[in-house]
Amino acid sequence: MKTDAVRGHLDGLLLAVLEPGPLHGYAIIAAVQNRSGGVLELRTGTIYPALNRLERVGLLSSSWESAGERRRRCYELTEEGRRTLAGERTAWDEFTTAIGSVLNPSTPPGLPT
Repeated sequence: MKTDAVRGHLDGLLLAVLEPGPLHGYAIIAAVQNRSGGVLELRTGTIYPALNRLERVGLLSSSWESAGERRRRCYELTEEGRRTLAGERTAWDEFTTAIGSVLNPSTPPGLPT
């Protein structure tokens, strides 16, 4: 899927895959890809700036963890991030309902089509 299709929804995607618990960058990319059935493929150049921005505004926190000899930064939702994710889900439901009603209109029985 084109990167443009994700624009505007990236924050919600990142918050959603972090909801179960902390993940490092590549695990976040893999989680989005797995949850989307392989349709969404995010690049590191896309997610790291977004993760840093979400941390700056208080929706995520991060810590450094060691994995063997390597260190990696793990991100997790803050309470504000959880509230924002709930709002993202509500907004997404409203958006998909509105678009669906335009793309797939249904006519109540008895009315002319």
